[in-house]
Parts: sequence; structure tokens; C-alpha cells
Amino acid sequence: MATKKQNLQSENPQSEQRRDFLELLTLGTAAVGGVALLWPLINSYNPSKDVLALASIDVDLSAIEVGQTITVTWRGKPVFIRRRSESEITAEQNVDVSDLRDPEQDNERAENPEWLVVVGICTHLGCVPQGQKVTETRGDYGGWFCPCHGSHYDLSGRIRKGPAPTNLEVPAYQFTTDNSIRIG
Repeated sequence: MATKKQNLQSENPQSEQRRDFLELLTLGTAAVGGVALLWPLINSYNPSKDVLALASIDVDLSAIEVGQTITVTWRGKPVFIRRRSESEITAEQNVDVSDLRDPEQDNERAENPEWLVVVGICTHLGCVPQGQKVTETRGDYGGWFCPCHGSHYDLSGRIRKGPAPTNLEVPAYQFTTDNSIRIG
């Protein structure tokens, strides 16, 4: 019986090569099929075109009066842009940062002292603080107040009182002209 099996193998060396070829073909097809099935899933993690379009925005600052704050939307988040007066700038630069929970100098937070740009989301639980409108409560430090849990921010966006652990985030931005900034 062993001789019969040996004879079959020695008589058909092409069948062994054919079997190897079919195994490689099957594995290659499975690999290509697996990639074809996984590609839509992997591609779904890429940002959509509308998100990519909002990756950066240009904001014209020329219409903002001294002491006024506007809100723009960047990446689905509110961004507060405030044109600060000389007295507000002086007051924020004179704050003793050693007393602050998240110590940051005002000049570290504002590229140009006249303009403060911060993401308007409370760092405690993600609420949007009040203080944009003249009629809204601005907190004990004249900046923003989150009524949900009582966080008070100053006009540099620094946490001064309440449960928020960190200052309002300063997004990446740059001045493209004297009256225009690009956020993002």
C-alpha cells in the first residue's frame, strides 16, 4: 500500500504544484477580500468634508468695539473673542497667578493683549458659560460665569472660583492682518 501512495506522488508532481498554487490563490483572494471589507469601516473614521471645511476659520475683527465679545463657531464649538479695554488688560496682567488653581499669565493666553480668544466651554462639565451678552451674569471676576455649577472665569479666561479644574482653552490662532485672525 505504501508503494502505491509513493507511486501516485512520484507520478503526479504537477498535482502538488497545482495544490500549492490553489492555496496561494485562495489566501490572496481572502486577503484582498478582507481589505475590501475593512476599508469602508476604516474610512468611516476619517473626518467628513464639512468638518474638514471647518478645520480653520477666518474672523474679521474690525466691527468689534472695545469691551465687546462675539461668539463664532469653530469645529462645532463656541469660541469667545473679546476686545479688551486698557483697564481690563491692566487688571488681568496684574493678577497674582500664584493664587490661581491653573496658573497662567495673561500674556501666555493672549497673543495680542487687546484680543482674547478662548473656547467657550466650561472645563468642568462642558457647559457654555454666560457673559457674552450685556444682560447675562458675568461672575465675580467680570469674565464668564457657568451657572450649572458656579464656575467663575476672569477676562483672561482663567478659572477663579468654582469646580472647574482648568482655564478656558485657548485655541490655536494667528493674526493674518491687524483686523483678522485665523482660528485653527
